Amino acid sequence: MIATYQARCQQRVNATLNQLFDTPRPELARLYQAMRYSVVDGGKRVRPLLVYGACEALDGDPAQANGAACAVELIHAYSLVHDDLPAMDDDDLRRGQPSTHKAFDEACAILAGDGLQSLAFEVLSDVRYTPQTAELRLQMVASLARAAGPAGMVGGQAIDLGSVGIALDQAALEIMHRHKTGALIEASVRLGALASGRADERALHALHVYAQAIGLAFQVQDDILDIESDTATLGKTQGKDNAHNKPTYPTLLGLDAAKAYARQLHDQALDALQPFALTAEPLRELARYIVERRY
Repeated sequence: MIATYQARCQQRVNATLNQLFDTPRPELARLYQAMRYSVVDGGKRVRPLLVYGACEALDGDPAQANGAACAVELIHAYSLVHDDLPAMDDDDLRRGQPSTHKAFDEACAILAGDGLQSLAFEVLSDVRYTPQTAELRLQMVASLARAAGPAGMVGGQAIDLGSVGIALDQAALEIMHRHKTGALIEASVRLGALASGRADERALHALHVYAQAIGLAFQVQDDILDIESDTATLGKTQGKDNAHNKPTYPTLLGLDAAKAYARQLHDQALDALQPFALTAEPLRELARYIVERRY
């Protein structure tokens, strides 16, 4: 089921993303080419899938969530472009192809990331892509801004860079990953729920608990794959966490215990979805996909 759902959602979000990179002026052609390169080719689109899944869980029309789905993917892509830079993780490979700063240059990659970030908020505030009320669009913009900024993803990256070679305990590691990885996943679910136009506080709370669990599970599985997978399968350099002496769940807990923890988080996510009917089945399947994926 998840493969069919993933293909359908990918087709939907990609169709909208492809509308965003028409070069307005010839002197901006290279910048827009770098932005398109960073988003359109490749990617699992997990965050857009979560947007659509949350919207559908509340009986919303997925077409109403296209803007939100694009916005979270644009933020995710910008973060990858900047993460790969020499000043950050210094990675030459992303999604099985040269990182943006390798395909273009460092300055162009920085500007492409900046452009993708601002474009995300433009899409989310534009009624052509996000046809909700002005009040809902404002809530969605605020949610994404918090998740992407120092209280979320950017803060997590800062903690990550400051933790190289430091022995973190599990609580500190989870604080870092709830910011760096979990915040945008939580925002994806929240934006999808808001896009449905049917979200009440009870539903938002249940979906928040679900998103917290899978956000952490996603990172645990990433750490496991950094050990068990290979560069060709991952589409990025395998083993870089260990090479850079970064704290991970397998190094802290042991590989078997990290796998058990991922399964525990998966079960917590499913428990949070108990109030929802069959409409939440895509979210249940996505939780399983996140802890069973191989790349």
